[in-house]
Amino acid sequence: MTETSSDTPLSGHALIASYLRLLDGSPGVYRMLDAQARVLYVGKARNLKRRVANYAKPTGHSPRIARMIRETTEMMFLTTRTETEALLLEQNLIKQLKPRYNVLLRDDKSFPNILVTRSHAFPQIKKHRGAKTAKGNYYGPFASAGAVNRTLNQLQKVFLLRNCTDATFETRSRPCLLYQIKRCSGPCVGLISQEDYAQSVREAERFLSGGSTEIQERLAAQMQEAAEAMEYERAAALRDRIRALTNVQGVQGINPRGVSEADIVALHMEGGQACVQVFFIRAGQNWGNRDFYPRTGSGAEEAEVLEGFLGQFYDEKEPPRQILLSHPIENADLLAEALTEKRGRKVELLVPRRGEKAELIEGAARNAREALARKMSEAATQGKLLTGLAEAFGLDKVPERIEVYDNSHIQGAHAVGAMIVAGREGLLKSQYRKFNIKGEDLAPGDDFGMMKEVLTRRFKRLLKEDPDRESEAWPDLLLIDGGAGQVSAVAEIMADLGVDDVPFIGVAKGIDRDAGKEEFHRPGARPFALRHNDPVLYFVQRLRDEAHRFAIGTHRAKRSKAIGTTPLDDVPGVGATRKRALLAHFGSAKAVTRAGLADLKAVDGISDALAETIYDHFHEKG
Repeated sequence: MTETSSDTPLSGHALIASYLRLLDGSPGVYRMLDAQARVLYVGKARNLKRRVANYAKPTGHSPRIARMIRETTEMMFLTTRTETEALLLEQNLIKQLKPRYNVLLRDDKSFPNILVTRSHAFPQIKKHRGAKTAKGNYYGPFASAGAVNRTLNQLQKVFLLRNCTDATFETRSRPCLLYQIKRCSGPCVGLISQEDYAQSVREAERFLSGGSTEIQERLAAQMQEAAEAMEYERAAALRDRIRALTNVQGVQGINPRGVSEADIVALHMEGGQACVQVFFIRAGQNWGNRDFYPRTGSGAEEAEVLEGFLGQFYDEKEPPRQILLSHPIENADLLAEALTEKRGRKVELLVPRRGEKAELIEGAARNAREALARKMSEAATQGKLLTGLAEAFGLDKVPERIEVYDNSHIQGAHAVGAMIVAGREGLLKSQYRKFNIKGEDLAPGDDFGMMKEVLTRRFKRLLKEDPDRESEAWPDLLLIDGGAGQVSAVAEIMADLGVDDVPFIGVAKGIDRDAGKEEFHRPGARPFALRHNDPVLYFVQRLRDEAHRFAIGTHRAKRSKAIGTTPLDDVPGVGATRKRALLAHFGSAKAVTRAGLADLKAVDGISDALAETIYDHFHEKG
């Protein structure tokens, strides 16, 4: 790759025209920047010179493109060897830089899978999210954790596979509750042979691979045989398994006959907003759907929105054999080539017009239309609440971003600070933040000191990363859990930081600490309350409760992690498996620290060299 840029006082199409002499017909990626060097747009081109020449024309552009050209004061270029490479680079830059005029996928979380492990004689079936590093077979993606949990719940009833960890499995001396309620076959205590359990695993994997009909027929035949042999209890158990298998298919809704593996992607746009609905079809089964609301890049058309969504959506996800689209896109052949290269086998992008595939697209489009209508209705309600909040608290403008802060600890132990964020789209959970309280000089339970540390860290980072306050990361309002004392402390902190234009309000429990009697505190003003039935009061209560929930959850997670730690965690070379072996052998971590070298060498899985490392680690401290 090669990169070029140029400094020039020109702007708009005249500036863009000045770059033409520097360019040739190579494929590549271009960036358009404004006067503050912010990236306005990232685009790819099969022929950079030809594409940039289009922007150099003074007329013939859509209002969106014309506005973007007027704001452009600089361009940057990266040439690539192929157009496919340019496509991949473009999507990476869009996700990294988030340019204003590009379509941007805002929710890009990974999707869960079902994992059947292969590292144990009795494989475990469980939900898995993230990198596929564990040994085993993966089935997915599922649209949500709920879709996975529902499927796992029914699969346990049908195939009786364990979901306990290997460590729990090894320490069981009697069957657990799941065996009692017929969700597990009890392999941990020898209630099923390894051969029979392996057969159940094969059947579960056959179902997840699309063989549900075959399995149901076999179970039905076994049930009939049991009934004829008057083994009524076994026949009833088989009946329950068939019913559970039917329930899995029932909650899946659509189960297409002619589509075995595809993503159904439908777009609906209205009022400058977009919703993309994605259904996951795997093994001939519907494994759930998810709606996405990409930023439309200040007015992009349907084809550009859908193409931008697809490029970013599959950036870190394995594409299926077929992707069924509601609208044609401009570079379908190029995107299909890039996805085929990524997957290692052919990927097709189709826009079906008739038949079952067209019906699937129609259903997904209906879901997208209805989801966008609900979101726009919720946004209108949220807008009214934000306007009411500005009026109730005497703010200069309606807040676009509200940050709510809370702390959680037990007598100062495992202290954490929490920040939640709300805006016109409701709670913005991807922007929540937690702060492990690090101040060693804080007295136990010093809430003022904790708040000072949290706000100092938060705003120092903001001042460092965005001193000109040009991004959307700066809050328009802070809500603090506390009364006059907390507000005074916050006022002092903000003054020290030189941030004097971000309003903040303390939310304190009122008389008898009852909800509905909250008092609101502002610097230099008397406390006030809102009417008991004021929607703004309910809104603030929800924000405060959400901050408290997040803080408590973060604190509990930190406390649980601390409770699970032992001195063995600090010993080099001692991981989870060796830690379990040492604890099983000696009974406690304390006993390990006192053990002699010969005793340590006697533990299964502990080599002589590691035994010496463990011994030296604890005895050097003495």
